[in-house]
Amino acid sequence: MTRKVTILGATGSIGQQALDVARAHPEELQVVAMSAHTRIEQLIPLVQEFRPRFVAVHTVEQARVVRAQCPFVEVGFGEEALQDAASLTESSMLLNALVGAAGIRSTLAALQAGIDVALANKETLVAAGDLVLDAARVAKVKILPVDSEHSAITQCLQDAHSPTDVEKLLLTASGGPFRTASKADLLRVTVQDALAHPTWTMGAKISIDSATLMNKGLEVIEAHFLFDVPYSDIEILIHPQSIIHSMVQFRDGAVLAQLGSPDMRIPIQYALLGDQGRLAANWKRLNWSEVSQLTFELPDIEKFPAISLAYECGIAQKTYPAVMNAANETAVYAFLAGHIHFLEIVEIVRRVVEAHQAEVGMGLDEIFAADRWARETAQSLIAKRGL
Repeated sequence: MTRKVTILGATGSIGQQALDVARAHPEELQVVAMSAHTRIEQLIPLVQEFRPRFVAVHTVEQARVVRAQCPFVEVGFGEEALQDAASLTESSMLLNALVGAAGIRSTLAALQAGIDVALANKETLVAAGDLVLDAARVAKVKILPVDSEHSAITQCLQDAHSPTDVEKLLLTASGGPFRTASKADLLRVTVQDALAHPTWTMGAKISIDSATLMNKGLEVIEAHFLFDVPYSDIEILIHPQSIIHSMVQFRDGAVLAQLGSPDMRIPIQYALLGDQGRLAANWKRLNWSEVSQLTFELPDIEKFPAISLAYECGIAQKTYPAVMNAANETAVYAFLAGHIHFLEIVEIVRRVVEAHQAEVGMGLDEIFAADRWARETAQSLIAKRGL
């Protein structure tokens, strides 16, 4: 049976790899809608190849360009078009590969329309985890993780007979490009240095998050919501080889690990195809003769304070994770633009979090109000400290 899929963020790293999966399994996957924010020149050949029914772009000018070259497709623009794409009734799954808090409304639109969500947008659960999980429960639909770490845990948990079987989740991390760097080295980090991830090919924002290890802090919060595990039972391990994608430790002492080449198409296929997720594909296999060792170490919290900050915000709940996430997005883009130094990214985030006074309410309005406040506060700090 063909599964009809919407891909938001089709021109990004995850979106492109999801389209590789669709190419590999044309009888099982049909792309019925897609979106792009700025890369219209990349979007047009994809629309011509996959011929979706609906395409969402950012501006009316972009919509005119797409319509002119792809007259067979319906094109919308702006936030409303994203929601229309996410909730397209003929779609049975949304792959949300948008970057940033913009992905939250699209996830909720899909869930409320009764559509399963394959989630690559970390911010959805970090900023609005309780709201999103409630929406999924009410609609009786699934949230399927796309991140390699959470996909690994999902696969390992198949051996669990009940949630009480789980003693600990072990999230692995490559350690990023600065795992062995000194604090003095970090003072001289350039944008090019931070974008040079040792094992994964990713977009700019997540590459910087991987360099600060903020991405691992965000994944801890995601794991808390996805698997209903307390923060005290989620541990990060640095694993430079990126062969073990995460592990589950059970109460009898057994540990199950999911291994594979560092190729995002494997967890994407697993999420998109569900019960058919093990269909044959030509993704790179592990060469066991080349896997000489698997090493692990604890993260250096002093050098990478984003990890402890994420735990603090997750435990504090309310709007603290949303504020941390928004401030981080703002600081990362300021670093990419050359306005602040690398070490100032997490410093700015911490200062914004410390200045935040969380509201008692936790609706979508409160979350987005906190998001806006955090971005404005971070921008103010950046303006004062900018280069």
